Amino acid sequence: MEAVKQDQWEVVCTRSDLVVNSGVCALVNGEQVAIYYLPDTERKVYALGNRDPIGKANVMSRGIVGDLGGKLVVASPLYKQHYALETGACLEEEGVFIPCYDVQLDGDEVHVRAAG
Repeated sequence: MEAVKQDQWEVVCTRSDLVVNSGVCALVNGEQVAIYYLPDTERKVYALGNRDPIGKANVMSRGIVGDLGGKLVVASPLYKQHYALETGACLEEEGVFIPCYDVQLDGDEVHVRAAG
């Protein structure tokens, strides 16, 4: 198996692996990444690191997705902080972020840009 190069798009799953209006977890270049499928939005897919920086656990793919003040967010299943899906910024704690990944649908494949 060949190692993924930095900034290379990696196929992580197919559209059928995704759960509508929810998240799933995938391993990208050795990192857990939460992938959210919102088919009624312009982008359709979003990807954040799976680790909750406040709860210190890999749980973000299990968070509840919603809209808060016009921003698409995921709520941590642990302490309920909201993180913007487009930026990874925590809405309640200034300066707290979750890594944000480039993600796209290509036909039925879900591609995430690996960050080395």
